[in-house]
Amino acid sequence: MMSGTPLLLATLAAVALLLFQILYLRLHAFLALLVTSFALGFFTGMGPAKLLKSVQTGFGEALGFIAVVVALGAMMGQLLEHSGGGRHLADWLLEKFGEKHTPLALLTAAFLVGLPIFFEVGFIILAPLVWSLARESKKSLLYYGLPMACALTVVHAMVPPHPAPAAAAQLFQADLGKTILWGIAISIPMALTGGMGYGLWIAKRMYVPVPEMASTPQKVENPPAVGLVLLLLLLPVGMIFAATFANYGEAKADNVWTLVGHPFVALLVTTLLTLVILGTWRGLSRSKIGSLANEALAPVGSLLAIMGGGGAFKQVIVDSGVGPYLGQMLASSAVPPILVAYLVATGLRVAQGSATVAIITAAGIVAPLVQGIPGQSAELLVLALCAGGTILSHVNDAGFWIVNQYFGLTVPETLRTWTVMKVITSVVGIAILLAADALQR
Repeated sequence: MMSGTPLLLATLAAVALLLFQILYLRLHAFLALLVTSFALGFFTGMGPAKLLKSVQTGFGEALGFIAVVVALGAMMGQLLEHSGGGRHLADWLLEKFGEKHTPLALLTAAFLVGLPIFFEVGFIILAPLVWSLARESKKSLLYYGLPMACALTVVHAMVPPHPAPAAAAQLFQADLGKTILWGIAISIPMALTGGMGYGLWIAKRMYVPVPEMASTPQKVENPPAVGLVLLLLLLPVGMIFAATFANYGEAKADNVWTLVGHPFVALLVTTLLTLVILGTWRGLSRSKIGSLANEALAPVGSLLAIMGGGGAFKQVIVDSGVGPYLGQMLASSAVPPILVAYLVATGLRVAQGSATVAIITAAGIVAPLVQGIPGQSAELLVLALCAGGTILSHVNDAGFWIVNQYFGLTVPETLRTWTVMKVITSVVGIAILLAADALQR
């Protein structure tokens, strides 16, 4: 087995190999992670049996938790979209906030809708509403669009049960309740600064008309009541929070709150209620509900494979001895682990484009390095990764092109609006995290 400097060089070479496969060979991130895991194991001198066991253990441990969370969250989101509940909530908030505060209403609606729904889905649900408001008011589309888009993208990157932060929390063995609570708390100033601050500022200086592709928003007849939509959106978060507070200070509590507040139970209860309230009560047949559930699960297969690959890579780093060695170096250095996590995720995000891949891959690299550092919050490390992974969306990011097309922007305009907004939210996030980390010490 390798040790010392050769071990460090092998790890850096493995990261370079990973980026080469994803960027140059255009290999799927799942395959690239597996190839890199085996390569690192062989180069560091792990025996075949130990290496195979390490990959299997890491893959299984990563998916044993995250697969359930992602699948249940996807089903909830699918029913919410199909019922028109997300759009109805947005309309209700617009009415309550009033015309003067429409951008804030859209940001609030996007924040709530974005809790269980992927960025792309939430964006497509709310984009017609943005088009309609811009058309009626004659204002720049950015005035309504950037607050909405900012809230959706921040929540998607920072708050479990979204795949990337949930997977990172699992790899770091962070408390999910605390990660959700702090993720929401940090996401609010991030969204307000990027969406309301920069978004409204740039909207006054850049007029963007409604694009030709814009359609008149179609409303679902008899959408679910706003109260029911809010209940379903907030119930799983509330159950997890309740357990976190009830068992505060008890690291290994084993009581009814431990069960009620576990993400499996919280999301299962909410998903079953969603199937009844937004499915059965609205006249959907059992076969239709089953079809919607299947449709929800289809897109998450690729994400789950990537998450498993990230877990395998992380375990090889640990079992090869790289993790403990670099962890000792990091613990004795003056660089805050929070900043290390942020910079690793930032580099991966800029290089390959996907926030999900960047966050999960960075978690696999960083998690073994920081285990055992005294006084270091796993939850803050997870959120630092997420803040780094959401930075600098540009032409290699699918989200960049969604915004580009739905807002009818040129590439330079998208860089000046969407990309700058993403950088601002990321910087605000890491600044808050560094301050919180300093206060905890």
